[in-house]
Amino acid sequence: MKKSTAAVLALAGILLAAGCGNDDNQDVEKNGAMAKIEGFWQGAIEVPGQPIPFNIEFADGDGTLSIPLQGVENYPLSTIKFDDPELAFDATVQGQRLVFEGQLDAETIAGTFTQQNQKFPFELALGTKEPPVDPEKIIETEVEGGVMQALEEIPENAGPHSVVILIAGSGPTDKDGNSLTLTGKNNSLKMIAEALKEQGIAVIRYDKRGVGDNAALAKSEADLRFENYTEDAAAWIRFAKQDERFMDVTVIGHSEGALIGLVAANQEGVDSYVSLTGVGRTADDLLREQLSSLPAAQFEEAEAILEKLAQGETVDAVSPELQQIFRPSVQPYLQSWMAYNPIEQVAKLDAAALFVGGTRDLQVPTSDAELLHEAKPNSELLIVDGMNHVLKKVPDDIEANMAAYADPELPLADGLIEGIVEFLKDN
Repeated sequence: MKKSTAAVLALAGILLAAGCGNDDNQDVEKNGAMAKIEGFWQGAIEVPGQPIPFNIEFADGDGTLSIPLQGVENYPLSTIKFDDPELAFDATVQGQRLVFEGQLDAETIAGTFTQQNQKFPFELALGTKEPPVDPEKIIETEVEGGVMQALEEIPENAGPHSVVILIAGSGPTDKDGNSLTLTGKNNSLKMIAEALKEQGIAVIRYDKRGVGDNAALAKSEADLRFENYTEDAAAWIRFAKQDERFMDVTVIGHSEGALIGLVAANQEGVDSYVSLTGVGRTADDLLREQLSSLPAAQFEEAEAILEKLAQGETVDAVSPELQQIFRPSVQPYLQSWMAYNPIEQVAKLDAAALFVGGTRDLQVPTSDAELLHEAKPNSELLIVDGMNHVLKKVPDDIEANMAAYADPELPLADGLIEGIVEFLKDN
C-alpha cells in the first residue's frame, strides 16, 4: 500500500487537507543572513490541550515543513523572510496558508502560527536530524491493510540469535519509543535495542500502524481497534519464528505495548515475555485512577461514560473538558481496549515472564508490576530504583521526571538492561 498523498491537520476545529507534494508557487527570499538559520529545527504549535509537534529544515536558502503526527513530510515552504532577528515563513497546502512569524534568539525560534485567522504560539529549538536508516536493516511482513515495515538489529557474532520483538506504548509512538504528540525525543526503545544487540540479542522494532514508516496503514480513529495492534504484533512473532536467523522468540512490550504483546504472545506462543511498566488493571480502571484528580463534576461524568462503554454503549454528548479523552470517535477503541484484563491474560501465558516497574514512574505505579507478577507463578519481578515511565533514571522531582521524556542523551536507568539480559539468558 502506498502512502497517502493527503493528510488532515486539525487545529482547534479547523480541518486542513494537506498534500505532501511540491508547491509550484514557492517564492523564497534569499539573503546572506540565511546561513544563520540553516539547520534542523523542532518544536510544537501550542494548541491548547493538544500541542502539535513539527519541524522545519532550512538549507541553501530553502526550507521544508514536516508535521509527523499528520504524515506531512518535507513539504516545501512557499516563502522565507529573515531580517535578523525577525523571521517569517509560510506554506500553502492545498489552498490553505500556514503562516509562522517569530524571532530568532540564539538557538530558538518563537512566535505566532496563524491559520484561517486562528492564532497559536509556537516554539522551535535547533536540533539534530536523525540519520537515514540503513535500508538493509528494513524488513517487511504482511498485515491487515498492506505491508508493515520494521527495523532489525542483528548482532555481529554468528547466529542464529535469540530475538526480541519490541513493542511501543500507547498513542502514536514510533519504534524508538517517541510519541508524536510530544515535543522532543527520549529514544528509550532505541537504546534498549542497541543495548540488547551489544549483548548478542537480535531485536525487531516497528512504528505502530499509522505512524512513521507505517503511516499508510492508518485507519480512521472511529475504525481503529485494540485488536489491530495485537494482530500486528502477532504478525511479527510469526515472522521471527519463520526466519532461520533466529531461534527463541521474546516479546518485550512497553506500557500499553505490554498488553498488546501479551495478547499476541498468547495467540502465537513465545519463549519469553517481558512487561516494561505494563498495567495490571483493565483500561477503565486505569482511566478512573488517572482522572480522579479532575473536578468532581467532570470525574462523575467520566465515570458515567466509562460505565456506559463497559456495557457496550457509546456516549454522544461529551463535555468540552472531556472531549480529548472521550470524543465519540475514540470510544470504540476504548471499548476494545477495556475488554482485555491483563491479569487474565497473564494467567494464560505459557512462557517465562519478567515484570518490570520503576519507582519514579508517574503513570504506572510499581504495584501494577507486582499484581502481574503475583498472577503468574514462577515469574520474575524487577523493580528499578529511580526509573520513570520512559525507562530513564530521574531524581524525585516532577520537573526533572517530565524533562526526561524529551532528553535523548539521558541514559536508561541503571539495572534495567542488566536485569532483562540476565532474564533472557536464564530462560
